[in-house]
Amino acid sequence: MLYTAFIFGLISSLHCIGMCGPIAMMLPVDRNNPTKKAIQIFTYHLGRVSAYATIGLVFGLLGKGFFLAGLQQKLSIFIGIAMILVILIPERAFAKYNFSKPVFNLISKIKTKLGSQFKNKSYKSLFTIGLLNGFLPCGMVYVALFGAIAMQSAGFGVLYMVLFGLGTVPLMSSLIYLNSFLTIPIRNKIQKAIPYVAVIIGVLFILRGLGLGIPYVSPSNMSLFVQQNPDCH
Repeated sequence: MLYTAFIFGLISSLHCIGMCGPIAMMLPVDRNNPTKKAIQIFTYHLGRVSAYATIGLVFGLLGKGFFLAGLQQKLSIFIGIAMILVILIPERAFAKYNFSKPVFNLISKIKTKLGSQFKNKSYKSLFTIGLLNGFLPCGMVYVALFGAIAMQSAGFGVLYMVLFGLGTVPLMSSLIYLNSFLTIPIRNKIQKAIPYVAVIIGVLFILRGLGLGIPYVSPSNMSLFVQQNPDCH
C-alpha cells in the first residue's frame, strides 16, 4: 500500500499548487544561478517532506496502537470509508463546523513566522519555509494521514508521508520553473482527477481490510509489515 502514497501525492499536488503555489512562487531563490536555484528548491522541499515525516511519525504510532490491539483490519476498512467520505461530502458541509478553532492561534503564529522567513535568502530560511509550509492545514494531507495510520507502525507511517511528500515535488518544482506551462485548463483537468484517485485509494484500503486473499491488494494475512509467527530456530 506504500505505492498509493506517492501516486496520491503526485495527483493531489495540483491542489498543493492552488494552496501553496503562492508560497513556492515567492521563494527567495537565486534566479540567475541555475545550480544554486535547484539546491535552494531542494532545501525547501526537504523542509516540507520533513514536516510530513514528523506528522507521519505521530499518526504511525497511533496506527501501531491499533495494530497491537488487533484492530488493523477494521481500521483499514474504516480508513478507506473515511477517505471516500472526505472526498464525496461537499466542503460546505464541513464549513458549518469550525474544526480549526482550537488551533487557530497556532496556525496564525505559523503564518506569521512563515512570512518573516521570506526576508532571508539563507538555506536555513528556505528549509524553515518548507517546514512551516508542511504544517499548514491541507485537506490532501489529512487524507494521506489516514494512510499513515493504516501502516501499523511508526516507521512505515513516516515512510508513507515521505512518499506522499515526494509525490508532490515534481509539480511544485514545475510551478517555480514553468509557471506559464501550468495553465488554468491544465490545472482544472488534473484537479478533476483528484477525487477519483482518492476514492480508488480508499477502495484499496477497504479491500485490504476485508482480507479476500488477493495478493498485494487484499491479502488474507493482514500482517503486511510484522511477521506473525517469527522463525525462532
